[in-house]
This record gives sequence, C-alpha cells and structure tokens, in this order.
Amino acid sequence: MPGFCLWAFLNDGKTELKGKLMIEFLWIALAAIIGLILGFVVTRFIANASAKRAASEAASLLENATIQAETIRREAAIEMKDEALKYKQEVDRENKERMHEVRAAENRIAQREESLDRRSDTLDAREHQISSLQGQVERRVRDLDNAEKDLNLRLERIAGMTPQEAKAELLQTLKDEVTHESAAIIRDAEARTKAEADKTARMILSLAIQRVAADHSAENTVSTIHIPSDDLKGRIIGREGRNIRSFEQLTGTNLIIDDTPECVTISCFDPIRREIGRVTMENLVADGRIHPARIEEMYGKAVTFVNQRVQEAGEQAAFDTGIHDLHPELVKTLGRLRYRTSYGQNVLNHSLEVAYLSGVMAAELGLDPVPAKRAGLLHDLGKAVDHEVEGSHAVIGADLARRYGERPEIVHAIEAHHNDVDPNSILDVLVQAADAVSAARPGARKETLDAYIKRLEKLEEIANAHEGVERTYAIQAGREVRVMVEPEVVDEATSIVLAHDIAHQIESEMQYPGQIKVVVIRESRAIDYAK
Repeated sequence: MPGFCLWAFLNDGKTELKGKLMIEFLWIALAAIIGLILGFVVTRFIANASAKRAASEAASLLENATIQAETIRREAAIEMKDEALKYKQEVDRENKERMHEVRAAENRIAQREESLDRRSDTLDAREHQISSLQGQVERRVRDLDNAEKDLNLRLERIAGMTPQEAKAELLQTLKDEVTHESAAIIRDAEARTKAEADKTARMILSLAIQRVAADHSAENTVSTIHIPSDDLKGRIIGREGRNIRSFEQLTGTNLIIDDTPECVTISCFDPIRREIGRVTMENLVADGRIHPARIEEMYGKAVTFVNQRVQEAGEQAAFDTGIHDLHPELVKTLGRLRYRTSYGQNVLNHSLEVAYLSGVMAAELGLDPVPAKRAGLLHDLGKAVDHEVEGSHAVIGADLARRYGERPEIVHAIEAHHNDVDPNSILDVLVQAADAVSAARPGARKETLDAYIKRLEKLEEIANAHEGVERTYAIQAGREVRVMVEPEVVDEATSIVLAHDIAHQIESEMQYPGQIKVVVIRESRAIDYAK
C-alpha cells in the first residue's frame, strides 16, 4: 500500500508536493525501521529477562523439590525406623511368650521329675522292706532247720518213732508254724503299705483342698417376690383370675398368693421356668400394668434374658476352667446348672470346684490335669435335664456328652462318678474323690432340721443296738459317732470288731454325704479310798 501511494505521487505533476511527501515517507520508513529495531531489541530483552526469571524459578522449584525429596526421604526413614521398632517389640513379645511357655513346660517337667523321684524313693523303701523281710524269713527258716534237727533227735530218742514217722509229724508242725508266721509277716507288710498309701492320699487331698478357695455358704433357691403393697395382689389375680391363669399357663409355674404380707411365691420343679417366672413377675410389679397382653410381653423378655444369662454362665465356667472346645449345646446345658441346686449347693459352683480339685490332684500325681478338669466340669451335666429325662443324672450326663462328641474316657468318668458303672481308670477315681470332697466340705450342703435330727437319732440307734454299748453320742453334725462301751463286756479286740460292725451297718442302712467316723471308747477305772 505505501509503495502504491508513492507511485501515485511520483506520477503526479506536482513536483514540490512530491518532494515533501517523499521526505515524509522516508522519515516514516526510517521511523518504522527504527521501531522495528527497537521492538526487536526490547523483545530480545524481555525474552532474556523471561528466560532468566524462568531459570530462577526453575532453580527455585528444583531447590524446593530437592528439599521436599529430602523431607520425604527423612519421613520414610523415620517410618521405617518406627516399623522396625514395632517389629522388634512384637518379636520381643513373642520371644517372651515363648520363653514363658518354655519355663512353664520346664516347671511341669520338673514337677514330673519330682513325682518320679518320690515314686522311686517309695519303691526303694519298699524294696528295702521286702529285702529285710526276706532276711527275716531266711533266718527263721535256718532257725527252723536247726529246730527240726533237734526235734528229730528228741523225737527219735523220746517217742521211739521211726525216722519217717517223726519226719512227717515234724514237717506238719513246721508247716503250720511257717504258715502262721508268713501270714503275720504279710499282714504286717500290708498294714505298713496301706498306712503309707493312706498318708500319701491324705497329703494329696489336703493339698488339693488348700489350693481351692470355695464359698462356705449354701445357696438358697429364692422364689418369693416382694411387692410394694397387698393391694397389688388383686391386680395380679385379675378379674375372675384371668391374670394369674395367663401367668401360670405361660410360665408353667404355680403362683401362690396367700396372707403373707407384701410377697407372692412362685413354685416349680424346673429351676429355669421358676427363674423365668420370677423375672416376669418382678418386671410386671415394677411396671405396674398387669393384664394378659402385658404378661405375655414381659414373659418373652424374661425368656430372652434368662437364656442369655444361661449362655453367659456356661461360657464363663468354660473360660474359668480353661476348656475352650466344648460343643455349644454342652455350654448351654452347663449354664442351666446356674439355677440348679442340690441340698442347697449350687450345682454349677460345685462342678467348678470338682474341676479344680480334679486338676490339682491329677497334677500332683504327674498326670495331665486338662482331662481331669474337663471330666470334673461335666460330671453333673445330667442334673440340668434330670427333671425331663428318666434315669440317674450320671447316666443322663454321660449320654449327653457322648452325643456331642466327648472322648470315651470323659464319658466314662461322668457315668462312673456315682458307681452307676465300675470305675476303670485313674480319671474315674479322681472325679469321684473330687466330687466327694466338694460335697462333704463344711457348709457345702444343708438338709432340713427334721432330716438332720432323724439322721442323728438313726446313728445313735444303730450303735446302741450292739451288745456291750453303754452310751452313744452323735457329734460334729453327724460326722462322728462316739460309742461308750462297758469294759467288763467288751475287751480291746472286741472293740475293734465293734467299730467295724457299726461302720458297716451305717454304710448299708443310711444315706449321707461324705463319711462318718466311728470311735469306740473303752475305759476301765479302779477306785479306792484311803481311810
């Protein structure tokens, strides 16, 4: 366009105007050139400045990235140290647990070694006794040989018998003497062995009893419910007795409302149903609204509550004894024993005591305590359902245990703890002994006053029926009978036989917990006066 304008002016005839325009055009072109040059220079300057700023920012970013990378590296190092520390602590903890297990195993091994040492010492003592008895027998035999020779000479010289006749008579005499002396020696050895066995058994039982801390008060089954006022009794009965009928039909219990102030009584043979009825009635009394629909609602809540407590009781008993692989149905049945009593003793607490005692005695004998504790815990399992199934609770419990996969030795120990079947293992005997100790300890069980008095009278009656008995006293709550005899009629040997006869008659004619000690006292007095 500028070139076209320039060409148009040059072709025009006005020369002066053309020169001015030419000069202006040159100045404009020069200015444009200079502007281009300046623009280029400024652009280069700006580009250089931008490059420097970009380089500076890049350096700054690089430095920040380097710092962040270093920070991340340090944090990663710290995290790695923390992880390493945690892993080390976990390894240390596992090592401590393993060392604890190793020490426990060493302690068990040491206890078994001590038990074996004691058995070895006992066997050595018995071998020494047998050696001593053999020496005595050999000396007796030599003495008898010498006596035989002397007797042969005397018999031949005095009686004028032939040697064969004298020999036969002498042999018969010696045979009788040797038989008598051998019997005396055997009886003496048996007495010493029995005394040693009794001493060891008493030591083990006393140690087991000392190591088990049990409550000494019998538990009562409470079925009496307190109510705020006697006016509530009419609401409990309801119009025409509809409330009490609904309650008894739902709970399966008998509700007794009499003249006793501010209380009602629930009666039922099933302890679980009695507990459900008690909880239901307490909730109804606390709520105040008593009608058939409310009774049904409270009954449902009580069933859920009691079943939950039964499950918790069974799980707690298994946890306390360290038995964690019981079948769920056995755990539930075991929990039902929380509401079962026997002579006032809570059966679940009794089962725990038997488990502890069995485990302690098994450990003292060098046996595995776990099967003993398991059998002790389950030995009265049948009492949870003995009101629903016919038969002995030992047989019922054994059937339950067998049904839910318990080992045969555990099942047999349950079945044999009351001699329904003959015991055939140490485990059976341990459970029997632990059951007897738990039931016979002072305060474990109770009986009614009438039954207690009748038992004492029966003990005195049995002892007084024997000849030569002067007076009889039943003491220590019927656990000991002291028999005074007439010294002119009963001598020392007869008193021993009398004590045995009285004890045997008590065993055959009476039912009692634990054992009864029979003491026969024979006293001779010589009295005179100096005048």
